Amino acid sequence: MSVAHAAPAVPENLTWQGGSEPLKASYGKLMMWFFLLSDTFTFSALLITYGMIRFSQPAWEGSPADFYFSTTHWPIPEKVFEAVPFLHGMSLPLVFVGIMTFILIASSVTMVLAVEAGHRGDRKDVEKWMLWTIVGGFTFLGSQAWEWGHFIHGPEDLTLAAKQVIDGVSTPIEGANLVRNPYGPPAFADLFFFITGFHGTHVFSGVILNILIFFNAATGVYERRGHYEMVEKVGLYWHFVDLVWVFVFTFFYLV
Repeated sequence: MSVAHAAPAVPENLTWQGGSEPLKASYGKLMMWFFLLSDTFTFSALLITYGMIRFSQPAWEGSPADFYFSTTHWPIPEKVFEAVPFLHGMSLPLVFVGIMTFILIASSVTMVLAVEAGHRGDRKDVEKWMLWTIVGGFTFLGSQAWEWGHFIHGPEDLTLAAKQVIDGVSTPIEGANLVRNPYGPPAFADLFFFITGFHGTHVFSGVILNILIFFNAATGVYERRGHYEMVEKVGLYWHFVDLVWVFVFTFFYLV
């Protein structure tokens, strides 16, 4: 007759308890971190691809003052992104994209203030700072839309544009698309549209989430729950979007 052996007892402090929070983070925040980690890999792949294509192309070797657009060499960003709205004809290299960057970083600051207000349970301050964050997001998206429009339109001075040969006649390329662009090799426009567009989609998604958070805060949803954790979770996403833009700005506009 066999004798049943009892399983050794496991100390309670070594077993996983169903409601415990690993690393003192709730399930929702932990899942947000996992999502942001996966998104980090995606953006890293895009920026690494940009770097590999960028440095596989010939670079301009002359003086910046003598630079001209051509499909034979990679364009200098300062020569491409030098326009500013309402300042027609003025050359202000990277000024507008610098303003865009400042706006997005400022919106990250207002998001921090919204999260801090949530920790204090201050509903009015959460509403105020979330509203400012939404305004900053929409302003950035509007600025990016203007920049896309200017990029697609092409340089105002077509004598500086890259040339194409049709029936033996060399003419400037007037607009940018996924096939050709007046600034340089076709890959330059492809990468610009894809990388900045992919980031812009994230910003747009973040603005929609911020609007939902603002609405819930204004209608007292989080006050009835007794906490404002959702503000913090969406804040993590918004800070990630801002941080990614710093890398996009560095790779695309400065390198």
